[in-house]
Formats: sequence, structure tokens, C-alpha cells
Amino acid sequence: MTEVKRDVVILFAGDSGDGIQLIGSQFTATNALFGNDVSTFPNFPAEIRAPQGTLPGVSGFQVHFGSVEIYTPGDLSDVLVVMNAAALKTDLKKLKKGGIVIANTSGFGHQNLKLAHYREGVNPLTDGSLDPYTLIQIDVTKLTKNALAGSGLGTKEVERSKNMFVLGFIYWMYNRSLDNTIDFIKRKFKKNPEFIDSNTKILRAGYHYADTTETPMSRYEVKAAPMAAGTYRTIMGNQATALGLIVAAEKAGLTLFYGSYPITPASEILHELSKHKNFGIKTFQAEDEIAAVTSAIGASFGGNLGVTASSGPGIALKTEAIGLALMLELPLVICNIQRGGPSTGLPTKTEQADLLQAVYGRNGEAPVPVIAASTPADCFQAVYEACRIAIEHMTPVFFLSDGYIANGAEPWAFPQAADLKPIEVRYARNTLKEGEKFLPYKRNEKLAREWAVPGVKGLEHRIGGIEKENETGNISYDPDNHEFMVKIRAERIEKISEYIPLQTIDQGKESGKLLVIGWGSTYGAIKTAVKESIADGYEVSHLHIRYLNPFCKNLGELIKKFDKVLIPEMNNGQLIKMIRSKFLVDAVSLTKIKGLPFTTAEIKNKIMDLIKK
Repeated sequence: MTEVKRDVVILFAGDSGDGIQLIGSQFTATNALFGNDVSTFPNFPAEIRAPQGTLPGVSGFQVHFGSVEIYTPGDLSDVLVVMNAAALKTDLKKLKKGGIVIANTSGFGHQNLKLAHYREGVNPLTDGSLDPYTLIQIDVTKLTKNALAGSGLGTKEVERSKNMFVLGFIYWMYNRSLDNTIDFIKRKFKKNPEFIDSNTKILRAGYHYADTTETPMSRYEVKAAPMAAGTYRTIMGNQATALGLIVAAEKAGLTLFYGSYPITPASEILHELSKHKNFGIKTFQAEDEIAAVTSAIGASFGGNLGVTASSGPGIALKTEAIGLALMLELPLVICNIQRGGPSTGLPTKTEQADLLQAVYGRNGEAPVPVIAASTPADCFQAVYEACRIAIEHMTPVFFLSDGYIANGAEPWAFPQAADLKPIEVRYARNTLKEGEKFLPYKRNEKLAREWAVPGVKGLEHRIGGIEKENETGNISYDPDNHEFMVKIRAERIEKISEYIPLQTIDQGKESGKLLVIGWGSTYGAIKTAVKESIADGYEVSHLHIRYLNPFCKNLGELIKKFDKVLIPEMNNGQLIKMIRSKFLVDAVSLTKIKGLPFTTAEIKNKIMDLIKK
């Protein structure tokens, strides 16, 4: 018996050593290849080496796939796959009533139950507490050991293979081919044939176990989603960011220099860029955050596209150098892949709390443009735009993402080069007549100076962080000149609003009772909540901001066409401060600071509260 489903949410959970992220990403890739729309939420443990079987050590991967457009990883799961008792204890609340629990019974021994803080003598697999759900019990560990008996692999290697048994079981359950994962196994272990054999064998064992025992009550079919014609791949946010940087450098005809220091969750950008040295990319892992950003500034001074990346703590260390790039008026892209803070905070959890840091977080009057991506795939376009603005307006630019976007995945249609905006590079040329002096800070219609690359005779000029005299760039302590330079730098950033698109309404009417404003990774939850509210007959609209500094020229006009404004954010209310200050609008804040993204229900409930008042 096969049951057709419109969409399904599956949550895989287990120890961080159980390969949960691997099987989640493989299941995602297989569904995307099949033609489903997908959205994922990998949830890593905050503890680097949490003791095995404990609650802090639980790793989760939630994937939402369907035959319709998918915008979020889903609020609650239809299926919860747990490798041990701690995973069940942590994630059962994320399963719908009547949902399916697939449990590895070997992970529910006495010690596992004790580590998961179940009371002595209590086993949730046998005490009736799971009666509201469909419970499928499989001794995955034992079946894996039996299948690999005589393989010559050690106990540890055998136990590590049990994730493939689970993946094979789920592939049968949702009628998916094993071919994509088998190809992956062959690529991953091409130097270790014994691992290819063992993982492939266990993957098939899980599939055939489901087929022969018919453990599930039925198989499920989720058909392909209707998608626009094009070539697609599954992409994560950090991968899309890296590719956007590469393409921007190629489009501008510049060498990409990436200076960084490892930090969660930004490190994958460096890893991805290092795979593409064929494009002439220079990647540099510095000894600290300050060296990373100053190396990128040096690269920009030399005529390259300088890029650096970090998360909130690292951005704090880069602050003075970002001010230097502002004073030098050089292109620099700073990627802040946000995480929970302050200080070390929640390294593996998501947050949007660095917006005010990006907009205001430097000494003195130091405005810079700020652009935010809204989804994993959108990272490509958003960081490309950050590069364009940095180069054409000769300024540092912040690109904001976060852990949810960085590690999440969705289908991405390959863009055509012809569809990307051109990036104009304006180098200074020596056209000086006899007796004329080069003016490095003479400005064009965008109030941007030309890019004076060292080594060109006649373009020698002073650099440094001390205030500059207008046009000449010489050191100046003159009060009137300082005020003029502060204001002209601010005007230069504000003028960027003339060279970016006007703000549009994402969905709903352009005026009405309630406007929901979002930025960054709240996009999917807001879009789904507003879409459902409109379908229910409510007058709601959704506006999502990419350009956070400066705002689009028409943003204020759009906001004032609505009776009420709601701003959901994964912080304590940062964009709302900017909106209230700039437009004098009495907006309502909805905040969440739990290291977790909004659910659709949380936003929809707030929408209903405001509409019914």
C-alpha cells in the first residue's frame, strides 16, 4: 500500500558521532535530485565533545521535502528517527501527534536511559508513553553488526556504519533510489575500498530490511514539485556565498583574496573557496582575526577584491581595521555569519543579533552599507551585490548571513552570466598635465573616489587612518575639514540608495491592515505564515529587506500604507529600532532568542493577535 503525501518533515537525531548530518544531507540531495523542493535545518551540539549518549550531545537534522514550494524546514516533524534515548528525550516534542517514531533499540539500554535522565526503571519504548505515535523499533546496531560480520572492520568502524542502515530504511519508506548515495560513497571512500563495500552493503541492508519485514504500515510517495526550467543543485548558504564571491570577482575581472580565521559557522566559506583555486583565488588562513581583515585590506589596496569573514566575536576584533578601510575608501567585503552571543555565546546556534553591530559598531562616525541574505540560495545573489557595491562605491560592505542559512540547504537554479549585473571597476589613470598633482579623494557622481593601485607613476598618495584633507588625502586636523569629511562619507553611503532597486512587497497587497517586515533568515517562516493567513482571508502583506543600510528609497512610503506593522527578529529587537527611528512608525516587535529559527505557527499566531485587536 502506497500513500501519497503533499510534503513530509523528517527529523534525524542521535549522537554527534552517529553520522546524523551525513544521512540528513544525503536524504536531502536524493530528494532534490528526484525533483522535490526541500529545506533543511541542521542542528549541531553546542558542546564540541559532549559525552556520548547525553542530552547536550544530541545532533539533529530536519528536512522538509514536498511536491509543492517549501520555504521552511517545517514546524513539527512527521517522522522522528532516534538513535538513542537522549535523542528521543530531546526531540519528541518536535514530532506531530500521530507521527512515526523509528527507534534504534540498542540506544535504549540501561546506561543510555540513565544518561538521558529517564527515571530508574522507565523505558519510553515500553511504558506506553509513545502510544500517541506509531512506534517502529529496530535494533539497528545489532543488524549492522550481523551484516558486517567477517568484514574485517573494527568494532568502531562497524558501529559508524549504522547510519547507512537507517538511511536505506528511509529510502525504502519514501520510495527513493539508492544510486545517488552509492555514488557519494564511492567518491568519499575512493581510497578505502573496504569502506565502500561496507557502507554500500549496510545501505542496501536497511532498504531490504524495510522491504522484507514491511515494518511501516505503508510506503509513502511524495511527487516532484513543479519548478521553473533550469539546471538545479542543492546548495548550502556558505557554499552559495563562496560561489557568489568567485563569480563577482570573475565578473569584475579581479583576483579574489580571502583572508580569514576559523570560526563557527563561517569556516565553510574558506573550505569551499579553497576547492576553486583554478579561478586564481588566493585564500589565506591568518593567525588571528585582525591579521585576517588587514590582509584583505592590503589586497584591496593592491587592486584585488579583498574579502574577510567571521562571526560576531571575530567581527568585534576586526572593528578598528574596518574603520581603516572606511577611511581609506577601499572596497572590502566583510561576511558576518551570525551566531548566538554575546561573547562566545552559542557557537553552533543561530541568531540575528549582529545587525546593530554591522550598522553602528565602529568608533567615530563610520557608516558602511549592510546587505542580508534571506535563504541559503539567496546568499549567492546577496554577496554578489555586496561585492558590486563595494567595488563601484569604494567602500567596505557588510554581508549578513547566519548559522541557519549557512548550514541549511535548498534547490538552487544556476544563474546565467548574462543575467548578472555588470560590475564596473574604475581605476585611476595618470592623465595629469605638467604641474598637476594627483587628488586621490576627488569624487565622481557616486561620491566615490577612483581606485589608485600602487605602482602607477604619478598616483603616489598618502594612506593611513588619520583624518584626511578633502581631495588631497593629506593629514588634516582642521575642525571644518573633519566635519566635512564625516558628512561626505555618510552622504556617499546614503547615495547608494539611488543605485539599488526599489523595495517591493513579497506577497499581499501594497496597502492594508498589517505589514510583516522581515530581514535575513526569518524569510521562510514569515512567507509561509503570511501565505497561510492570506489563504484564510486575512489582509496581510509581507515585505523583506535586503538592503539594511541604506534602506531602499521607497521603503518609508510602503510602510506608511499599512495600519499596523509587525517585525519578527531573532534578536531582542534591532531592525525595529532602525525602522522606528527612521520612519517614526509604531511597529510591533516579535522576538525569539533561543538559538532556534522561528516556526510558522509562532509568527502566524502573532499575526492573528494583531489582526483581531
